[in-house]
Amino acid sequence: MRFIHAALLATVSLAGAAIACNAEARPASSQPPAVAVAPQYDTTHVYVAPEDVDRFVSAFLATFGGQSTRQVVATVTPTPSSTTSQLLQTPVGTVSLFGFKTPIPYPFGAERTGYLVTDLDEAIKSARAAGADVLVTPFPDPIGRDAVIQWPGGVNMQLYWHTTKPSYAEFRTVPENRVYVSPDRADALVRSFLRFARGKVVSDDAHASGIEIGRPTGTFRRIRLESPFGRMTIHVTDGHLPFPYGRELTGYEVTDLPDTLRKATAAGVTTLVEPYTSDGRSAAMVQFPGGYVAEIHAIAPK
Repeated sequence: MRFIHAALLATVSLAGAAIACNAEARPASSQPPAVAVAPQYDTTHVYVAPEDVDRFVSAFLATFGGQSTRQVVATVTPTPSSTTSQLLQTPVGTVSLFGFKTPIPYPFGAERTGYLVTDLDEAIKSARAAGADVLVTPFPDPIGRDAVIQWPGGVNMQLYWHTTKPSYAEFRTVPENRVYVSPDRADALVRSFLRFARGKVVSDDAHASGIEIGRPTGTFRRIRLESPFGRMTIHVTDGHLPFPYGRELTGYEVTDLPDTLRKATAAGVTTLVEPYTSDGRSAAMVQFPGGYVAEIHAIAPK
């Protein structure tokens, strides 16, 4: 019995050693590749009627400063269509502006942002692995390739790659992608997006002031994320939102909110929500000619 017991111990020891060796030989769980470029290459997609394009450009640049690229007419979808297209570059955020002259093919117009990636095929592979759905598989555009993906909670975004590497100045302040999701999908969105973007949770407040979503007597959950793509603020709500909350796509950080609002008003921008203070910032909601709704905020003095 003693010899059998000793032999058994030896067998177990050898097996354990083999397992340990195999464990050392196996690589650690691979981290998704870094595909982000930088926040200044991530744009908000704004669609307005062709007759509103020039008014929008004038108002947006008068409010935030910056300049526009030359307007072109192009096909930016995988099926036939025609739109004016230009890039509005400001110190606080960039807009990809489209004024479609033809009906807009599905699902374009529902994507919130365009994120530049270093390798589109690798980015699609990584997004799928992180839990995203690919709504539009990669297709060529006049200056590169694009695809449209959807994150848990129904958050659509476009990924794009340029044939010629662009070079844009860094933002003075990084804008935030403002997302609204249900409590059922919020955690799945956070897990999936952070795995893809290699980002982090900056804050997760289960009792943020409801004034931030137009309901000043209640609270809601607010999650702030940061990644190499930029910033994202996730509003977890029951969907009982007064206008215009949930309609805004981006929050722009400025140094002087009253001055910015004065410039906006003079340029024909409508203030939908007057300035309020919450979470260390003063903020307002505005609507530009053509219908684009945005949040504008400044860090409140301490």
